[in-house]
Amino acid sequence: MSIFVPNGKAQRKQMLDVIGVERFEDLLSPIPEGIRLQNELDLPSPASEIELVKEFKGFAARNSSADLVCFRGGGAYDHYIPAAIDNILTRSEFFTAYTPYQAEVSQGTLQAIFEYQTMIARLTGCDAANACMYDGSSAVAEAALMAVRATKKKRILISGALNPRTIDVIHTYIDNGDFEINEVPFNAEGLLDLEVAEQLAEGGVAALVIQYPNYFGCIEDVQAAADLIHRHKGLLVVAADPVALGVIEAPGAMGADVVVGEGQPMGIAMSYGGPYVGFMATSKKLLRKMPGRIVGRTEDRAGNTGYVLTLQTREQHIKRARATSNICSNQALMALANVIYLTLAGEEGFAEVAKQCWHKSHYLHDKLLEIHGVTDVFKSPFCREFVINIPASAEDASSVLQGKGYLSGLPIPGLGEGAMMLTVTEKRTKQEIDEFVEALHQYIKGAM
Repeated sequence: MSIFVPNGKAQRKQMLDVIGVERFEDLLSPIPEGIRLQNELDLPSPASEIELVKEFKGFAARNSSADLVCFRGGGAYDHYIPAAIDNILTRSEFFTAYTPYQAEVSQGTLQAIFEYQTMIARLTGCDAANACMYDGSSAVAEAALMAVRATKKKRILISGALNPRTIDVIHTYIDNGDFEINEVPFNAEGLLDLEVAEQLAEGGVAALVIQYPNYFGCIEDVQAAADLIHRHKGLLVVAADPVALGVIEAPGAMGADVVVGEGQPMGIAMSYGGPYVGFMATSKKLLRKMPGRIVGRTEDRAGNTGYVLTLQTREQHIKRARATSNICSNQALMALANVIYLTLAGEEGFAEVAKQCWHKSHYLHDKLLEIHGVTDVFKSPFCREFVINIPASAEDASSVLQGKGYLSGLPIPGLGEGAMMLTVTEKRTKQEIDEFVEALHQYIKGAM
């Protein structure tokens, strides 16, 4: 049985006759001979469905991460995902083969987006939010471009303590445009160097982009960063960890102009990096500069509640030259996962998740520092992610511990051979943490 049935010779000839050519190659005539592929593609031979299923089961069997006890973060987090999320997401009303670009045809989809916007706005401390970001990193880049549009300035400051992959995405978005990116280094405490930022802001910048907590888990002083960039007539963009916002102050309440982030920790599996959903929230004065779309709630003539697309700034809705973004998407299904998660957890439940991450991460941190030779890389307060230095290779330790059933901390070579970044979510038990500490302790003893 084949999983792909191509057109037969008779069907191909019939199509070519309708088009008015004799051979398929005649359709390629506008393409110069020199750039045409002359050989067959280097692909495996065709396989039946039975053979393909066996092959992919073999690939799946090589994956062990689902069985590992995870202490790794760095942008994707192993949180508990309630069974109700997949049950609701995969209902036919929501789960389609095509992204609902024309969301206005479905009141259910519009209401889900409206609820999502409301929750994100409350979580970030901002006036309004949209629901059209691919992921956290692209949301940061879109926010940087939004600041350029709002301020008419072409220079952007980014913190060196941003997630490195986010920095790469920002460069991908901006490097080919008429823009300039200046990276502000982090200091010995693992925080944005405010003195250097002040110097670099001279002459005017569109935005300062920071992460909160930053890539190393250190809690940045958002208020100080906001005061600094506002003195230079720029905007503060904060890439925030949504779970951390359950226990630390919302950036919007401390002067942030745009708050963005990754929604994966709220009910979305790590899934090899996607699909995820980015969020973006801002103040009323910047509303029309925000990319994507905004859903509003209204009433019809009969007084019934209805949901409509209140603001549509994508290229599909207005002239491309006036669009705030030409590539942002409607991540309605992933946004719905966030909505279901936050609804199931409730305010108290979500805060409890954040508190457990906080306390368990600090418990692991303190236990690790009891091991001879293990030290802090930074002394700054952290939320749920931290970096330690072990008296051995972090890369080797990670490999050895994986063999013992642990996805251990992420090696950070730029901070030293022994630098390892760890995190703990609400899923980890005290026993798992203690056993991990002992496993790392035994590795260090053997390596010294």
